[in-house]
Amino acid sequence: MTHGQSSSAKAPAAVIDGKAVAAEITDKVAAETGRLIAAGGVAPGLAVVLVGDDAASQVYVGAKGRKAKELGFHSVQHTLPLSTSEAEVLAIVDQLNRDPSIHGILVQLPLPRHIDTSKVIEAIDPAKDVDGFHPINVGRLAIGERDRALVSCTPAGCLLLIQRVLGGNLAGKDALVIGRSNIVGKPMAQLLLQESCTVTVAHSRSRDLPALARKADIIVAAVGRPEMVRGDWVKPGAVIIDVGMNRIPAPERGEGKTRLVGDVAYAEAAAIASAITPVPGGVGPMTIAMLMANTLVAACRAAGQPEPTF
Repeated sequence: MTHGQSSSAKAPAAVIDGKAVAAEITDKVAAETGRLIAAGGVAPGLAVVLVGDDAASQVYVGAKGRKAKELGFHSVQHTLPLSTSEAEVLAIVDQLNRDPSIHGILVQLPLPRHIDTSKVIEAIDPAKDVDGFHPINVGRLAIGERDRALVSCTPAGCLLLIQRVLGGNLAGKDALVIGRSNIVGKPMAQLLLQESCTVTVAHSRSRDLPALARKADIIVAAVGRPEMVRGDWVKPGAVIIDVGMNRIPAPERGEGKTRLVGDVAYAEAAAIASAITPVPGGVGPMTIAMLMANTLVAACRAAGQPEPTF
């Protein structure tokens, strides 16, 4: 740094465009779906099961169904009332397990309280578990058999975004995963371990989280706390993947208005990091793209056809 320069002269972090990467993935899924249909006459089949009237779940399910149809998939949706019993949900899962035209089964979470989520997830055929939540898929990922597993969609998408920035070789990088959920935190840590990163998983009981963050070349924040990760937690040049989706009051937009923020204080962190995902437009689009990729992979395996890599 020459005399008179300040550290504020650093270029702002590159914005990691999840929408653009997701579009590349879905373009490949569409092309590979065409190849699969031409080779064996089989269209990937995705069935989504929605129980109850949760507004956010309805939006997510609608987006997944539309994307599946756009890509040439066979798309089925079972929309069930809130009063549906656990036995009825399990019966639909069993029916879908035995349907050869269905390669992916997604039960939209959260389920109503009277239904045992674990029991429903474990009832799904692991070969059709495109959410990657079944204990067999979780176990295969944990023991390094990723090529036999279906991997949870959000962490799989996060890894692709990290690789876009840092390249395919992440060996030796210090990675911090903030959050230990079965859906994001734990599988994210497994994926980074398999890329030969040195991985720390932090959570609500972790001591001195800022100090852990300041050592990390890669931070994946998936804790569900608005703007928890501050700029002074960030190692200069780090890559930040923000999985958080939090609504906070936005009185500047009018009374009762809200805005969407991540788990990272974006402006502060972007001044220090080398690359960062925005919220929205970062991780979110990747989740649906990887769901479609998983469904295609499941269909290729069922048909005995070569499966694409993403």
